[in-house]
Amino acid sequence: MLVAPTADTPPSRASGPLAAVVVGVGVCCALHVGKLPVAIPVLRDSLGLSLVQAGFLLSLVQLAGMTLGLIVGLSADRLGPRRLMLAGLLLLALGSALGAWAPNVSVLLATRVLEGLGFLLAVLPAPGLLRLHVHRHHTLSRALGWWGAYMPLGTALALLLGAPLLSVVGWRWVWLGLAVLTLMAAALLALRVPADGVVAASSGDAAQTRRPAAWWPRLRRTLGAPGPWLVALAFFLYSGQWLAVVGFLPTIYSQAGYSGNVVGLLTALAAGINMLGNIGAGRWMSHGTRPGTVLSLGYLAMALGAVVAFGAVGHPVWQYLAVLLFSGLGGLIPGTLFGLAVVLAPGKDTVSTTVGWMQQFSSLGQFVGPPVVAWLAVRAGGWQWTWVATGACSLLGVVLAHQLQRAWERRPSEVAL
Repeated sequence: MLVAPTADTPPSRASGPLAAVVVGVGVCCALHVGKLPVAIPVLRDSLGLSLVQAGFLLSLVQLAGMTLGLIVGLSADRLGPRRLMLAGLLLLALGSALGAWAPNVSVLLATRVLEGLGFLLAVLPAPGLLRLHVHRHHTLSRALGWWGAYMPLGTALALLLGAPLLSVVGWRWVWLGLAVLTLMAAALLALRVPADGVVAASSGDAAQTRRPAAWWPRLRRTLGAPGPWLVALAFFLYSGQWLAVVGFLPTIYSQAGYSGNVVGLLTALAAGINMLGNIGAGRWMSHGTRPGTVLSLGYLAMALGAVVAFGAVGHPVWQYLAVLLFSGLGGLIPGTLFGLAVVLAPGKDTVSTTVGWMQQFSSLGQFVGPPVVAWLAVRAGGWQWTWVATGACSLLGVVLAHQLQRAWERRPSEVAL
C-alpha cells in the first residue's frame, strides 16, 4: 500500500505508481464512453435507435459535465479529490449496471445521464490529485500528459474489444461487465492512493494544510482570471469535433459495408493513436516547448485531417490516413491543456475548480458535436460536409492558442511546468 512521501520516501518514487493508478482509473472510466460507438449498430437493431438518438446517446454522458463541472470542481477543492473520485466510480458502476437492464431507448438514455455524473466525479478531480501528490514540475508535466491520454486509450480498448464481445455475449453483458470492472477500479484507488490530506499533513507544508477558501471567493477568483476561460474554450473546440468524428466512425464504415470486427479495429486505431499526441505534448511541455506552438499544430492537423477524411470521397485509404492524422496530432491539444490548466489556475486551491470549468466546456463540446454532425449528415445526404463544422472549430482554436501562449508567458517563471 502506498504511503505519503516522507523523508525516507522520495516524492519521485512514490508519485510514479500513484500516477499510474490514477491514469488507470481514468482509462476504466473512458471505457464507458468508448463502449457506445461500436455498439450503436447493435443498439439500432435491438432497440430501434435512430441516428439522431445515437448522437444524443454518444453525448449524454457529458450532460453532467456540461452543467455541473464547475460545481464538482469547487467540491473537489473543498472536500478532497480522492473522496469525489471514489463516489464517481460507484455512480458510474451503478449507471452501467442499470443500463444493462434497459428495456428501451428512453431508459437507456436515462442511465447514460447517471453514468455521466459518475464519470464527471471520477475524472474531474484527477489533475488536482496529481498536482497534490506529484511535487516535481518535470514529473508532473509528464504525468498530466499521460492523464490526457486516458480517454483515447480507454476508448481504443473499448472499440478494439467491443465488437468481439458484443458478438459473443451481447451488449447487456458488456454493460454489466464494465460495472464490475469499475467497482474493482474503485477498490484499487481506495487501497493505493492516500486519503485526502495525508500528504499535506506529512509534508509539513502549512500552505497546503489550510482548508481552501469558501466557494464564492474561489469561484470569483477562477472566473475572474483569463486563464480558466481560455483553456475551457480551447477544450470546447477540440472535444466536440473529436468525439463526433471518432464516435461516428463505426457507423460510417458499417454503412460502407465493412464487417463489425474490421470496423472495431479501424476505429480503435483511430482513437488509440490520439494518446501519442497526449503523451508527446507532456514530453514537449516538460522540455520547455511553447504551448501555443503545440496547440496550433494540433488544431491545424485536425482541420487538414477532417477536410481530407470527409472530402476525399471514393479514396478510402487516404480518408483513413487523414483520420489518423486528425486524431493523432489532435491529441497534442488535451495533453497541453491539462498542463496549462494546473498552471493558469489563479491559485493552488483553485486547480480542480479550473479543471472543472474546462471540463464543463469540454462536455458541452462533446454534447453538441455529435448531434450537429449527425444533423449535417442527414441534411447533406452524406458525411461529405462534416469538415465545415470541424474546420471552423480548428481555425478558432488556432486563435485561442496564441492567446494561451500570451497568458503562459505572463505567468511567474516559478510556476511554469
